[in-house]
Amino acid sequence: MTEELSRTSALAARHTALGSGLEDWNGMGTAWTYSTDTNDEHDAVRERAGMFDMSPLKKVFVRGADAMAVLNHLTTREMERIAPGQAAYLSVLTEDGTMADDAIVSNNGGDEWMIVHGSGDTMGLLEASSEGKSATLEFTDELHDISVQGPEALALMNAQCDADLTSMHYFHHAQTTLFGHPCRVSRTGYSGERGYEVFADASVVGEIWDGLVDAGVMPCSFTALDKVRIEAGLLFYGYDMTTDHTPWEVGLGFTVNRNKTGFRGHEALLAAKGNEKVKNVCLVIEHDDMVNGEETLLLDGAEVGVVNSPCYSHRLAKSLALAHVAPSASAVGTKLRVQGDGIDTSASVVAMPIYDPQKAKTHA
Repeated sequence: MTEELSRTSALAARHTALGSGLEDWNGMGTAWTYSTDTNDEHDAVRERAGMFDMSPLKKVFVRGADAMAVLNHLTTREMERIAPGQAAYLSVLTEDGTMADDAIVSNNGGDEWMIVHGSGDTMGLLEASSEGKSATLEFTDELHDISVQGPEALALMNAQCDADLTSMHYFHHAQTTLFGHPCRVSRTGYSGERGYEVFADASVVGEIWDGLVDAGVMPCSFTALDKVRIEAGLLFYGYDMTTDHTPWEVGLGFTVNRNKTGFRGHEALLAAKGNEKVKNVCLVIEHDDMVNGEETLLLDGAEVGVVNSPCYSHRLAKSLALAHVAPSASAVGTKLRVQGDGIDTSASVVAMPIYDPQKAKTHA
């Protein structure tokens, strides 16, 4: 194992058997492709059920009498509003009020919380927020995360789960069993479909994965994940947001509780409101394939933005991208020029998300 790949999924052998080369993401070998057709994986998520090994996400338990206070300082949402059995998507900010990371925080009850984040600096900032507080932090790679997404996910999982998932609301979770193995099931995901994340120990996650395969759930790669999340207008830290951007600029203002104070970056964040330099938009590009990313966007010959996350959706028959543009170029219907290596074409700003704009599938 190289130094970069310092983390290993207990599902790695299953990924290689499916044709994955275990490429790096977040320090863990990740299934960016399988030998199956990515379009078939995309279809499985939209029409039936597909699953992704999201174990490269980092899981940290925050425990103790001051756990809520620590998370209140770290994040933009009021932890008091998150009851046991609930979770929330939120922003983690730098001192400058910019995006250090995005994350999901779950209240497990009994002064135990779990924060799940990607490749940003959440852990370092969490350690700083916990200094002098009565709280312990436990980062763990023993806890794995399988994300089961699609219109059949509920029926397939509910048949094998001790909990009644039909009554579980969006962004709620419960400790239960699946295929007889202990796990935590959360009604969350990253696909634009109704779906569930299964958090299970390394010792049993393989059997849960195999049970899901036998039940008809298709293993899906991160390339397919990119397609479904771009269609659904969902952001990927490091591409669609970085420490250069405030939540206001990337469409995450909804993660900032209006009356909350005392969190890291609060004053800088408020001062930045109304001074946005970019806006996150969805583009439909006049191209018969996925563009490369990092193409320059122009309006009337002037540079106004950049392509961040591209994909080609065979289901919509459109070349799509999430992009940052100047606010003056962000109105739906704006026509832009797209220029890059081997690319010179046009694009239109469209309403986001382009798939299920009312979010009826995730919120049902």
